[in-house]
Amino acid sequence: MNNVSEISHFFLSGLNETRNYHLTLFFLTFLCYVIIVLVNVCVVLTIILNNELHEPMYIFLCAICMNALYGTAGFYPKFLSDLLSPVHVISYSGCLLQAQVLYTFACSDLSILALMAYDRYLAICRPLEYHSVMSKQRVITLVCLAWSIPFCIMAVNTILTSRLKLCSPYINRIICLIWSIVMLACFPSETTVNSVVAYITILIYVLHFLLIVWSYLFLIKTCVGSLENRRKFMQTCVPHLISLCTFSLTLLFDVIYIRFGSKDLPQTIKNFICIEFLIIPPIMNPLIYGLKLTKIRNKILKLIKKQRHVSEPR
Repeated sequence: MNNVSEISHFFLSGLNETRNYHLTLFFLTFLCYVIIVLVNVCVVLTIILNNELHEPMYIFLCAICMNALYGTAGFYPKFLSDLLSPVHVISYSGCLLQAQVLYTFACSDLSILALMAYDRYLAICRPLEYHSVMSKQRVITLVCLAWSIPFCIMAVNTILTSRLKLCSPYINRIICLIWSIVMLACFPSETTVNSVVAYITILIYVLHFLLIVWSYLFLIKTCVGSLENRRKFMQTCVPHLISLCTFSLTLLFDVIYIRFGSKDLPQTIKNFICIEFLIIPPIMNPLIYGLKLTKIRNKILKLIKKQRHVSEPR
């Protein structure tokens, strides 16, 4: 096993069964990425450029759209280049970096969704305390923590993975994931710490999910007896619930497949399960909020009308 420490590249074999469809996949993937960038940038700029949208709920929405841009940037450019290449190779350091970016994106998304749930709980259940608790400075601090803490947690997982001696450079996926690299370890006994830290990480974000459920139990209890609160709930909480369900389901399928994946599934299905959290939430979130939240919808429509007016010949 003298050559195990000399692995400098990984070969991603997840696309081997789709060689005849690479150009079609490239076009569809490129179109998907363009849509993700456009809709998320549109929401981010709309919120940043309008002072009246500098409220906690919209700041959190801006953060989740920026996080989508960060996460998808760690996948789509490399995947598009793989679709045009006969060999799908990624450097050892590039593989660890991609895993770090993708896991950080997923964990940060759940952290921001938890903050959004807590924000709605305060706004509807404790309105008198809302502005003192959710000041702009505190909201920005919470957003920074929602990005930095997942980054540090996943950095620990990535560093622990980098110390392993690997016996194979072949990953049967289209992306690099920490557990996929851990499975290549020559000595299973060395992965015990990785498993413990991985399960602690999962537990932390399960607690995030439980915090969201707790917030919504109180929200529903409060809104049942008040018409005004029910209106607020339908206007601001329903988009968040849709985003939460979309993200949670895609992430749940992904975690189950990564940890307990079946070899009987076709490779195409495996690939989709592996990357669905990079397709569905980044597109759905800005569209749902952009269509449902009146202020954002009106600002976007106003911007579109202004651009049409400017482009019209005089």
